[in-house]
Amino acid sequence: MKNLITLQDYEDAARDRLQPAVYDYYAGGADDEVTLRANRTAFERIRLRPRVLVDVSTIDMQTTVLGTAISMPILVAPAAYAGLAHDDAECGIVQAVGRLETIAVLSINASQTLEIIAEAARPASLLWQQLYLYDRSVTQRLLSRIEDAGYRAIVLTVDRPRLGRREREVRHAFHLPTGIQAANFVGSGITPRNGECLTTWSDIDWLREHTSLPLLLKGILHPADARLAVEHGVDGIIVSNHGGRQLDGALAAIEALPAIVEAVDGRCEVYVDGGIRRGTDVLKALALGARAVLIGRPILWGLAVDGSKGAERVLTILRDELALAMALCGCPSLAQINEDMLAERQGKQ
Repeated sequence: MKNLITLQDYEDAARDRLQPAVYDYYAGGADDEVTLRANRTAFERIRLRPRVLVDVSTIDMQTTVLGTAISMPILVAPAAYAGLAHDDAECGIVQAVGRLETIAVLSINASQTLEIIAEAARPASLLWQQLYLYDRSVTQRLLSRIEDAGYRAIVLTVDRPRLGRREREVRHAFHLPTGIQAANFVGSGITPRNGECLTTWSDIDWLREHTSLPLLLKGILHPADARLAVEHGVDGIIVSNHGGRQLDGALAAIEALPAIVEAVDGRCEVYVDGGIRRGTDVLKALALGARAVLIGRPILWGLAVDGSKGAERVLTILRDELALAMALCGCPSLAQINEDMLAERQGKQ
């Protein structure tokens, strides 16, 4: 194995290891993949304006999310069917996350049950559970299981009323191989990959009434929806375009972030995912008002290369890059990161 020192190195190595259909299932976006590419290029347009002569001998990345202390503002995003990447699957991801003391958001379309995943996690308090609202009766049973297993928050994905057209999958006629299934839905009559999720604001109210866990909405890009989310009592918003896998031509998540932060005005926590591949990307997102970021595909690349250890290594690389970026920008702690350090946002050279 060559010396893997960047997240791109891990993607390149994972591409060599995975079957082409599986790699494209993970890597692909909708239609022409304009939004998929924009998630990266939007970060490249943001320029940093560092401060100097600051004591950065110690860098503190500790923070809290929904009241839980974590070691760094980098979380793991939900990604379906991690078992396609490696036998360690979701259990391997949460073990890596536990070793680095951050949060993993588990896809409800996981290849292992939420109970098995929670049992593998140490501590289980570092787990949030992602949901689609396919059916209220099934969802109510899932909520009971999630609470009993010790998950600390519900993340409802709201940008998938219908499945986006992922043309790489169409070309491969992609289907789950024998041995991989949506383990949480066995016996439910629900087929998650083909199910529509016609969720409305009344469903948010219903969900609020049926769980005491904090509720986050994932997939918001419009500030009007952010304001509505606050009015409906959500605890957090994840600014996201589903990794470019839904509406092609949608704006990059990092482009949407400032308006969402302004609309929320501190009334709930705001996070962002999509296209984060460098520590400087994390820094830029924090400067634009995100409390933390989430990464998805890079964790799968790490998992594909070296199981749980590979997932841990990907998180470690990004953590170390963030620490270096903070030092070079004169920010010894997260509290010093603000919009003033972004040259383009300020309109100055």
